[in-house]
Amino acid sequence: MIAQLIFMLAFGLAVVFFTIQVKKIIRNINLGKDLHRKDQPAKRWAVMAKVALGQSKMVVRPVAGIMHIFVYVGFVIINLEVLEIIIDGIFGTHRIFSFLGGFYSFLIASFEILALLVLVGVFVFLARRLVLGLKRFSGVEMTNWPKSDAIYILIIEVLLMSAFLTMNAADYKLQLLGYGHYVLAGSFPVSQFLVNLLPADASNLVMIERSCWWFHIIGILAFLNYLPISKHFHIILAFPNTWFSNLNPKGQFNNMESVNNEVKAMLDPSFLPPPADTNSKFGAKDVKDLNWVQLMNAYTCTECGRCTSVCPANITGKLLSPRKIMMDTRDRLDEYGKGVAKQGKDFDDGKSLLDNYVSREEIWACTSCNACVEACPIAIDPLSIIMDLRRYAVMEESNVTASLNAMFSNVENNGAPWKYSPADRLNWAKEDS
Repeated sequence: MIAQLIFMLAFGLAVVFFTIQVKKIIRNINLGKDLHRKDQPAKRWAVMAKVALGQSKMVVRPVAGIMHIFVYVGFVIINLEVLEIIIDGIFGTHRIFSFLGGFYSFLIASFEILALLVLVGVFVFLARRLVLGLKRFSGVEMTNWPKSDAIYILIIEVLLMSAFLTMNAADYKLQLLGYGHYVLAGSFPVSQFLVNLLPADASNLVMIERSCWWFHIIGILAFLNYLPISKHFHIILAFPNTWFSNLNPKGQFNNMESVNNEVKAMLDPSFLPPPADTNSKFGAKDVKDLNWVQLMNAYTCTECGRCTSVCPANITGKLLSPRKIMMDTRDRLDEYGKGVAKQGKDFDDGKSLLDNYVSREEIWACTSCNACVEACPIAIDPLSIIMDLRRYAVMEESNVTASLNAMFSNVENNGAPWKYSPADRLNWAKEDS
């Protein structure tokens, strides 16, 4: 009974702490501007199923994609066993679903094979980071914490899968000994090879089985609470992030409603624009000026670096890294969200996303080619944030480079980006006289 009470206390605390952390993230996301993204629901469900569940964009890079499927599918399906562990923990039973007979044996065997595939995938990922040192896992934004975060999660998965297989091996050996309540149940195609490595004494086997059982479930509960402070929160957010993704063709930019209203009023004197929001800005200077989907993008970022690795600006040595844009947005949002929670919606720390986190050089290095958007495996859109920061610099501050100022002047005076007047535009086609 004491063990059951300890389990229920640990489980309850884990759920409460996880809920508190998730609420903070939801609160921060809701600091963003409203955006309607519920059109074409059928297409959105299809995109989510294909990209988030089917991981169609992951397998563009086959090795990483296949290994990720091993880890993701294996980890999720194996944790279906957590339901049995929870019931056993609450009621003091052991393998409560063993009455399913042959189907239960199939499930346990499947879990073990998947656990082995998870270990294979994790070791491949560790080798890619620690041995091969792939370039896209480095960068100015990849400081100690982002690098450590990736390693921590891989080590946690190794420990959890090892505990799961060791627990099953000890359980299986106790079943063979006919000890206590360890009745024959399940099939163990992987852990059976660990049986001979375990002690023969039943009391020691029980201690190993129980220790691994507790380590496995406490590890999962700890992992649950690690997710919200880690890049691995994308395990959860990838689904809403892909559902609410931009379905418009790549390269189709959104028009600002405030600008649209100004143009309509100029063209149609009878048009009555809606009341202007005195707090609104053209573009975005800080995270509160971005929309909630962009803020959710920031929390969903996996820091995989696929966006940066295909960015032509980054490849040619420019300062821009789309991954850094997303990480900076998330870091600033965390900072700003804490301030709002303490001081209210009027919180102002004198900082902003633009300048304090993202430099002007970064946003103007972007070619707006959408390569980063296309490469992201979970439909994150760094370009939309860059464009909103640019809009603020241009439309609110008139703070742009000399070359852009010259281009704006030419468009205003000549109707084109070039310095030639419209009358001289076709001179190049004239024959030499």
